[in-house]
Amino acid sequence: MTNGYDFVVIGSGPAGEKAAAMAAYFGKSVAIVERDPRPGGTVVSRGGIPTKTLREAAMYLSGFHRREVYGVGLDLSGNEVLEVLRARAHDVTERVADGVSRNLERHRIDYLHGSAAIVADGNVSVTDGTGAVRILEADKVLISTGSRPFRPGNVPFDDPAVDDSDSILALESIPRSLVVIGGGPVGTEYASIITALGSSVTLVDAGPRLIPFADEEISDQLAQALTADGTRFVFDSPGATITRTERGLEVGLPDGETLYPEKVLFAAGRAGNVEGLGLEEADIDTDDRNHILVDAHFQTTHHGIYAAGDVIGPPALASVSAEQGRIAASHAFGLHVVDRLDSLPTYGVYSMPEVGMVGMTEQAARASGMPYAIGRSWFKDNGRSRIAGTTTGLIKLVVGSEDHKLLGVHILGEDAAELVHIGQAAIHARDKVDRFVHTTFNTPTRSEAYKYAAYDALQDITGRRLQDG
Repeated sequence: MTNGYDFVVIGSGPAGEKAAAMAAYFGKSVAIVERDPRPGGTVVSRGGIPTKTLREAAMYLSGFHRREVYGVGLDLSGNEVLEVLRARAHDVTERVADGVSRNLERHRIDYLHGSAAIVADGNVSVTDGTGAVRILEADKVLISTGSRPFRPGNVPFDDPAVDDSDSILALESIPRSLVVIGGGPVGTEYASIITALGSSVTLVDAGPRLIPFADEEISDQLAQALTADGTRFVFDSPGATITRTERGLEVGLPDGETLYPEKVLFAAGRAGNVEGLGLEEADIDTDDRNHILVDAHFQTTHHGIYAAGDVIGPPALASVSAEQGRIAASHAFGLHVVDRLDSLPTYGVYSMPEVGMVGMTEQAARASGMPYAIGRSWFKDNGRSRIAGTTTGLIKLVVGSEDHKLLGVHILGEDAAELVHIGQAAIHARDKVDRFVHTTFNTPTRSEAYKYAAYDALQDITGRRLQDG
């Protein structure tokens, strides 16, 4: 290995991996520095991949959402279930991390395991596990160190029964009862997973509803579905307290109610991983959540040093992080391959049931003052969903009522995070909702719900909406 590189990337998550691969593809010498034992970053080790694997395994093992159809589910003890969940999550995580490693090898990217920091002249020091320090001379640098769960000082994380979204992956047993604090995607996903495994779950949130950036109707429908499955919700409850008393773990709510769960999951926000990077010495600015400030090209306040991914803050989506990394590499070396982010990223919440969304919500359309229409198609009326026994949810379309342009797509139900890409493509193409009316979909499929949602939107525009049923 050399000590001089065109590009040094700190962190091997989606932003770092894709930026490094792009630079290497165009002939640049590249090194990635990663402090975790395996490549892939949070999305592989502690975030997206493990959580989504747990979800799929929990659905399979419990027969969740299909027990009413077939009347059976696998009969395993809690410890047996947990052992299978862990084994499956570990296997998938290792395979995905191996895929990242192969991609780096294919592009001849040097991989260094250690802790990195910015030093004089924008170079990078790397400290390995023995304490040995190596200085990498870098023409350009990308910081893509990701984020970690936000841990406020008033939450007793030293109590073994209080977890964040990282530590809960090391569960030793399935808790009989769980309080989740935080109604964002992570809190909602874990609440639904643990409910499916038979626990009593209460989700507490300071706001009035789940997933605050989602379409309000979809959010409400999700809460109703999870309530029917057994999750309890306590909204508009800021300042919940967590203490250990003689009676055990206590969660105090602002209305005076006290909960006594076996475990607590605090899942309210994330903070950037910037400690030890030498940002102050390099005059790189951050905000109050340790998110690095960048310009439109993802360059920091230090010329030649870029940052991308969770470390710069929301939306903190793996798909968007990967594109941020590519844009940073493209700009750093004048490649002009990718110059801007997709203006219509999709969002997926992998709860049970799923949520998928893209474009304008109904409340955003209402606030804009523009004339709009809504089209809905409920999965209870969809043949494929009836066959599968997954009839919860709907496809909801937001449409401009004057020009029929598709503005937003919001989906609750099985495969929502997949189905939403059909809507994303249509919005990108500036299609009218009529496109779905004139498209022939396979039958039975969930995707044909787009056609009937489109019919419903056109009926709303003309004032002839058909009654449900």
